[in-house]
Amino acid sequence: MKKCFRSGAWFLAGMLLIVSCGTEPEEEPRPQRNYKQEMRDFVEQLSAWAHVQKASFLVTPQNGVQLTTTTGTIQGGPDLDYLGAIDAVAQEDLFYGYDGMDIRSPSYFTGDVGAFLDQARYNGKVILVTNYCRTPVKVDDAYRKSEEKGYVSFAASSRDLDEIPSYPEHPWKENDAVVTVLDSVKNFLYLLDPEALGTKEAFITAITATNYDLLITDAFYGDDPFTSGEVDRLREKANGGKRLVVAYMSIGEAENYRYYWQKEWEHDPPSWLSGENPEWAGNYKVKYWEKGWQEIIFGNENAYLQKILDAGFDGVYLDIIDAFEYFEEHGE
Repeated sequence: MKKCFRSGAWFLAGMLLIVSCGTEPEEEPRPQRNYKQEMRDFVEQLSAWAHVQKASFLVTPQNGVQLTTTTGTIQGGPDLDYLGAIDAVAQEDLFYGYDGMDIRSPSYFTGDVGAFLDQARYNGKVILVTNYCRTPVKVDDAYRKSEEKGYVSFAASSRDLDEIPSYPEHPWKENDAVVTVLDSVKNFLYLLDPEALGTKEAFITAITATNYDLLITDAFYGDDPFTSGEVDRLREKANGGKRLVVAYMSIGEAENYRYYWQKEWEHDPPSWLSGENPEWAGNYKVKYWEKGWQEIIFGNENAYLQKILDAGFDGVYLDIIDAFEYFEEHGE
């Protein structure tokens, strides 16, 4: 608040100003940003933009299950706008992996997250669960638990998602169906690092030797984007069936190995670029509600999502959806 001076020759002027000066309002505190709603809005807008181009395009957010309700708590009702914008809800570590590979996740986590997943499933969403376990008895347990809940499951044998598991020998509920919709998916393979399997051609050959109903993978082999012809080949199952092929895309962090990264950002970052993730070198937190970042992700011919659409992927798998947790704790 400004001060009012009333001494000497300034007394009369001060009397004239006392009403306005004395009642000048305090500066309003900056309203708290609703980080959950900002992420909901982001997902809804990119989904709407994608569906203008391809009505059947699948949108699946991973983690951040709190977004599925209006309040971010299980007591809140389902957020129908957000649920209407997505086709599935994906979750890591539900039964195994929260505290490390092959370690059963704590019951409080399984119970709390499971409640959100059950509500989303009740509202018509497919649930995709990735557990991190490699010991056969734990892999079997993870698949059984998922099946009991009506979820579609994958047991990843590497936290880096860089290999096709050797166990089980065949995918859970293996089939030779031509899978064209998410509701028909009985199993899936989440393989985020195609370079780990050798050359691009070696990766395609390895995938087509499997019978998974759904493949989730990167849209790029290194810096080389997959073409529509290559995506068509990836759809082929070994037994003659077909699968869906969905591209991974992080929207809650920027990655310095992506085509959009500019070297000058390291010393002159854009307003939306925040600090580096201490757990993942090369990954940077982003203020995902800012226009500059969102324009990198969708809405124009050079956007990341446009490249995925142009390559003919069946959908997109959105990661770091739970970035809102970072900003709720640390602010901007």
